[in-house]
Amino acid sequence: MNGMGEETGFEVVIVVPKGKRKEGGDLAEKGDSVEFLVRELEKAGLIVERFRGVPAEFLKIAAPLIVLGQAAAELELKKLTYIGMELQFEWDMVTAFVRQPDGSLFSWYERYSCFRHLLYGIVNKTDSNIALKFNDKDIKYEKNESLLKRLEIEGVVKQVFPLHDEVKRKQLLRKWDLNWLDFTWQPVDEIYSYFGSKIASYFSFLGMYTRWLFFPAAFGLATQLFDFGRMQFLVLPSFFVFIISWAVFFFQFWKRKNSALLARWGINYSLNECKAMPSEANEFNYTDPIKKKFYSSRPAEKTSIQADEWWGIFRKVRNNVIVVLGIICLQLPFELTYAHLYNITQIEVLRYLLTAAYLIAIQYYTRIGGKVAVALIKYENNQGEDSSAASLVYKVFGLYFMQSYIGLFYHAVVYRNLGTLRKVLIQRLIVSQVLENLIENSIPYVSYNYKKYLALHKKKNDNSSPMGKNVRLSTRVEKEFLKPSYSASIGADLEDGLFDDYLELALQFGMIMMFACAFPLVFCFATLNNITEIRADALKLLAMLRRPVPRASATIGAWSNIFQFLIVMAICTNSLLLICLYDQEGKWRIEPGLAAILLIEHILLFVKFGLSHFVPEEPAWVRVNRLRNVSQARDLYSKQLLRSITKLEHKDD
Repeated sequence: MNGMGEETGFEVVIVVPKGKRKEGGDLAEKGDSVEFLVRELEKAGLIVERFRGVPAEFLKIAAPLIVLGQAAAELELKKLTYIGMELQFEWDMVTAFVRQPDGSLFSWYERYSCFRHLLYGIVNKTDSNIALKFNDKDIKYEKNESLLKRLEIEGVVKQVFPLHDEVKRKQLLRKWDLNWLDFTWQPVDEIYSYFGSKIASYFSFLGMYTRWLFFPAAFGLATQLFDFGRMQFLVLPSFFVFIISWAVFFFQFWKRKNSALLARWGINYSLNECKAMPSEANEFNYTDPIKKKFYSSRPAEKTSIQADEWWGIFRKVRNNVIVVLGIICLQLPFELTYAHLYNITQIEVLRYLLTAAYLIAIQYYTRIGGKVAVALIKYENNQGEDSSAASLVYKVFGLYFMQSYIGLFYHAVVYRNLGTLRKVLIQRLIVSQVLENLIENSIPYVSYNYKKYLALHKKKNDNSSPMGKNVRLSTRVEKEFLKPSYSASIGADLEDGLFDDYLELALQFGMIMMFACAFPLVFCFATLNNITEIRADALKLLAMLRRPVPRASATIGAWSNIFQFLIVMAICTNSLLLICLYDQEGKWRIEPGLAAILLIEHILLFVKFGLSHFVPEEPAWVRVNRLRNVSQARDLYSKQLLRSITKLEHKDD
């Protein structure tokens, strides 16, 4: 315990290679870099437990709450207070700050940020360089240099990653992953406390999306089971209107739920966005003559800002044009070739094999495209990591949009073969979903066992090993070291594994929405898939992967715009499908049918952009609290600003 009712556990581990031992079994001589690192960590107030495992040597790190609190004050973290305002954290006034839903003072993201600040904040404060050694290798630790950074560069520190808390992990396994009594219920607050706001928001979105899918799934099932007689020609237009209205209201209610979650977790997302912006405004000081001159030259400042803005826009447009041309010139011919081969292939088994081969081949193409997108983003003038991540999301989704839907458009528009379109939809949902779930859950397992085999095999063949042939992984830290990290398949520096999970959801949403009128039963497949997806993703995070590094994002971010775009696309594509369907079956003549469906399309576009304003994006209690907090903050900062101006005027006099 740390004296304030919170348990202190080992939350971070530093991995170093196993150093050479003397004949007596003691570690190497004076000046050993790992010994020096341990001493410096302990001087910083951290608790260090060191042990040698089979694959490497490990330094488990824990921190008393007072040490984390002092680090939070040095980082100038903003935390919510009991008066509803976010203020800079001060350890001496810790009782003024709101605690997390689980009773802890800091969220997992805040704690991990403090750990990284403490670990990488150890610098050489002496007046000279320090000579260190590791396995007969000389290391020069220079003045004002981060010790951990230097050891990482020299290869002494192999990895730094967060550890699972075994007690909380097993509790989540029982309450969440192994609990099948309610298919969509999830302990969102506990997920937030353990994994952070970004992962908790994803699972909250996935659970709500799956619950809402039951309504169109039931309607779609009814269209297949019941004969509506003379009113049958109205079934698909009614279903079309229903799913668009359903999607619009779902996202409005999701925004309400997301804002309620942020309020419950004590997160002011508007302030978080401001923190990601350049800090010149925050560093403004009236007494600094250079900044006085800069801020007084308004025309020059305006010209410079506008030039940067338009140059940044130009580079974004240029990069987007490169991506679009790559899609049209390279990916489009490949997709159309696959669609044509599928259409001329008559044997059903060969079609499934062709689809599987196509899905595997396209993965390599999209990975190459993703790497190109990551390279292009480096030349954009993005404001912060979130802006760069959003730009990556848009570019990569463009690649996957073409990959996932061009073949379906081909069958629907060119051949007007809705029977083949339905088969392709079923195959895509079955083959792609099953294949993706198999890959994302089997690869971590195979990777872990392969690394485990290599480590144990190497240890068994080591003649100097005192354990002989009886070698095994005895601690959870060793096992976690061999597990894969939760990283994105594209742009791992900007995104974590949620990139692939959101991408999978977005592609599924586009498929079921844009071709709903061709096969209403597709919503049933999506519902069943998402029920298993919740448990599979939970198992992956809790058992197959390392504990993810927390990220600050607390909304679905750029993916919200992509989902909104897919709703608009769904209005257009389903209108086209209805025209093809009724013209092919002869129920309507093309002229009145086209007029009626165009009317439906315009009505639904109004529904999309009009009805969304009827459902407020945040609950009334959240809005009232937010306005009260803004008013209090404005009054407080206004008084502080007036005092600063008054003092400045007195000094000038």
